[in-house]
Amino acid sequence: MMVASWIDAISQLNRVDKDFVLVTLLATKGSTPRNAGTKMVITQDDFFDSIGGGNLEYQVIALARKILADSTVHQHIGYFPLGPSLGQCCGGSTAVLFEKFTGSYVYVMLFGAGHVGKALVSILSELPCKVHWVDSRENEFPVYIPSNVTLINIDQPEAAVSEMPVNSYYLIMTHNHQLDFLICEAVLKKSDFSYLGLIGSKNKWRRFQQRLKYKNFSEEVISRIQCPIGLCEVPGKRPMEVAVSIAGEIINHYQKKQLEQKSVSWQELKHLYRESGQNSLSETNSN
Repeated sequence: MMVASWIDAISQLNRVDKDFVLVTLLATKGSTPRNAGTKMVITQDDFFDSIGGGNLEYQVIALARKILADSTVHQHIGYFPLGPSLGQCCGGSTAVLFEKFTGSYVYVMLFGAGHVGKALVSILSELPCKVHWVDSRENEFPVYIPSNVTLINIDQPEAAVSEMPVNSYYLIMTHNHQLDFLICEAVLKKSDFSYLGLIGSKNKWRRFQQRLKYKNFSEEVISRIQCPIGLCEVPGKRPMEVAVSIAGEIINHYQKKQLEQKSVSWQELKHLYRESGQNSLSETNSN
């Protein structure tokens, strides 16, 4: 990616829906390589612009990538004294704000183009989702496909699991129980999923649990599968009723994850203002 600045990087990363951390030198004290307000952008495999180079920048990039990998952290303030511990002789210090921006879409892989699958896609197409719809039966797919849905017609649907990004949602509802099991295996082995839902009865779920234990999956891993799938508060057996129940569970899951993200606390901000010589926000605003 060729970009001229952190601003250009943000624009291009948003266009391709890629996660990144925006780093800002929030406050500086004494001698520092760059002034407060300097920014750079960091992804898991690249970075754009600079906050001054050296070991400070190296440590900041490393911390930013840890934040990208932690689904619970949204914002963080790090404090860096620019002395021997960082291998820099500036003698000053800086507070660095890390802000994580994740892709705006929930990535969903839906296995099965039966009645429930068709009804569910019609709902997911109206949500902030990127849907990969997988089935070995090409004729089962409808003529009209929403713009945020990608069809995957493949003889071995379980092989498609490897194509999905980290923290994807997997919904298994094929026409074949053995195929459902193979897909469950593939997702569990990949292990980086956010949600794994399996349609079926309690009897089906008991059989799957026994088979997965036989395959040496731990109880902790198996417990990550949601089966039966959907919200119990939304009853009904019609395809659209089942689809509404499943969609409700997905919405509840990704909204809850957003609420659980950690942001900078008010105590941290007060500490930062004290360190920078400001006693309160009101004094800052009155100057």
